[in-house]
Amino acid sequence: MKTKLPAALCALLMMAALLALPTPALGEMLDLSQFAGGEPPAAEEWEDAVFDTRAWYERADGSDWRVQEDGSVIVTISATGDVTIGGDTRKSGKSIFDKQLEKEPSGLSFPMENVADLFAADDMTIVNFEGTLTTTKSATSNTYSFAAPPEYVQVLTSGNIEAVSLENNHIMDHGEAGYADTCQTLENNGIVYSGHLGSAIYTTDTGVSIGMLSYQTFNGNYPVIYNAIEGDIAALRSAGCQLVIVSYHWGEEKDYLPNERQVPLGRATIDAGADLVIGHHSHRINPIEEYNGKYICYSLGNFSFAGNIKPDDMDTFIFQQRFRVYPDGRAQNEGFRIVPCSISSQESVNDFKPTPKEGEAAQAVVDRLLELGAKLEKTYKSTGVTAVESYPTQWLTAY
Repeated sequence: MKTKLPAALCALLMMAALLALPTPALGEMLDLSQFAGGEPPAAEEWEDAVFDTRAWYERADGSDWRVQEDGSVIVTISATGDVTIGGDTRKSGKSIFDKQLEKEPSGLSFPMENVADLFAADDMTIVNFEGTLTTTKSATSNTYSFAAPPEYVQVLTSGNIEAVSLENNHIMDHGEAGYADTCQTLENNGIVYSGHLGSAIYTTDTGVSIGMLSYQTFNGNYPVIYNAIEGDIAALRSAGCQLVIVSYHWGEEKDYLPNERQVPLGRATIDAGADLVIGHHSHRINPIEEYNGKYICYSLGNFSFAGNIKPDDMDTFIFQQRFRVYPDGRAQNEGFRIVPCSISSQESVNDFKPTPKEGEAAQAVVDRLLELGAKLEKTYKSTGVTAVESYPTQWLTAY
């Protein structure tokens, strides 16, 4: 039962609120315009304030909108391109990432601080982790060799990232020891990963099992993948996965369209039973193909990318898709949206903080993707490639 405050106490509280305001200069009237109605709120109204602390999936009545009346479950998945943190341990001095880290009040949470809430409001977020979490020495002669101390895994955990693809051309920069360290660190922090060591399964809190596979197409791997993909997907289905996502590190750097080898592989992967194909490596956004009612994201570009302080293209986007999973295991496409982003919170320099765009800036990313989609269809006209017709930035269905 609520207790009404005595009138005298209300008056004292009101006077205290007034005294807390800046003192007006001599001859000025006290400005009460900041209060609704021109006067401070009554004290008894303050105690009635209600703060919404519901989970992202919780309705006002406490029910979970993801669980439908027919027993099906709505699953929301977020995916991004390359996440590269730390620096090249072969070089002396602090990396550009660590120099930025010193400036950031939020510490290791800084790279994902502008998207963490968005990733918290889904069932699973998957990124391409292009680097290592290790203190071992570099074991490559590549131009770039990426590594971060194991504690930098906080970049992922604080960003609400549950899964990573580890199959790329930098995961072995620190050899088998560095790879083992990376896998162990991810395991210790509850992050699932897939790569050349095998598949991974992530189970949502609504009980949906999502199988993940990751491949890189370099060094003659195309025939290997074609021989393996159908059996690998079938194995995940046999393990009880209702959804299967396949990640590819493929194509050429700085390409805005897939090449003639990516397109047939992406389609073959859908034909083999995948529900979604996610691509990366080109460091550039590519259009999305719709094939047999499913999506092939040829490249999601960079995301939090500490490989370059001033990249010449900082556009990226978060791809989000919803599936309806039925009790018998069938999965149905419930549509997608994108969140147009910059890989930086600053315009002129890369600070490794991906930041959603709004208004005209967001529309500019959508327009670029539509133009690229038209080029994709023209380039592969003979094979009937169909790019998605639109790139919605809002969900078209409210649950």
